Amino acid sequence: MNTLELNNVHVTINGSHILQGVHFEVPSNKVTALLGRNGVGKTTTLKAIMGIHHGSGSITLDGAQLIGQETYQIAKNGIGYVPEDREIFSSLTVKENLALAARSEDANYDLVYSLFPELVSRATQRAGTLSGGQQQMVAIARALLNKNKILLIDEPTKGLAPKLVAEVADALSKVAIETTMLLVEQNLALVKRVAQNIIVMAQGKVIFQGGPESLNDDEFVHSMLGVRGSHN
Repeated sequence: MNTLELNNVHVTINGSHILQGVHFEVPSNKVTALLGRNGVGKTTTLKAIMGIHHGSGSITLDGAQLIGQETYQIAKNGIGYVPEDREIFSSLTVKENLALAARSEDANYDLVYSLFPELVSRATQRAGTLSGGQQQMVAIARALLNKNKILLIDEPTKGLAPKLVAEVADALSKVAIETTMLLVEQNLALVKRVAQNIIVMAQGKVIFQGGPESLNDDEFVHSMLGVRGSHN
């Protein structure tokens, strides 16, 4: 099934109550986009799922409780995570970054290199010398190497040039055909292209759940996300 479900999730960080009863479901074999203005708790939600931030309530994958597990255990259970700021090992080569991420001998290098052929020619290049877009390719590729039940991807197009945004969007569209995904993304054109469901957060709570067609409504986009125009 590969269904992820959050129920009444609370997270407090340094005395600040960041997540305040978050509840939503990520259906199997679909892309769910998690939207909201900056600072509403989207990244905290992903980190709570991964066990990086400890919370209360319930987070389950196919009915198995994740709260209380360590991050490495959650990853072994089949959740891939692409963090917001990439967090690659800059002093290691592209090949070494991928090798560290592979959890088994049957890691899917064929998929990774078919989606990001540029990584083949840059295999021996130190990751810290790559462009921002190339580093993002490495970050996504690390998660795709393993047979994950679900991918958590945090703002994959942040800071990228339009051409690279298109390349990342193409890759995500192909991955989304076979993999359940929870995607945090500010680029609404990308969200409308790949997502079947959207969730909007505000002040640590879920305030809307529905379909991506809502993003065609300018008033909805402005009131929920604080931006003008739904065709960004």
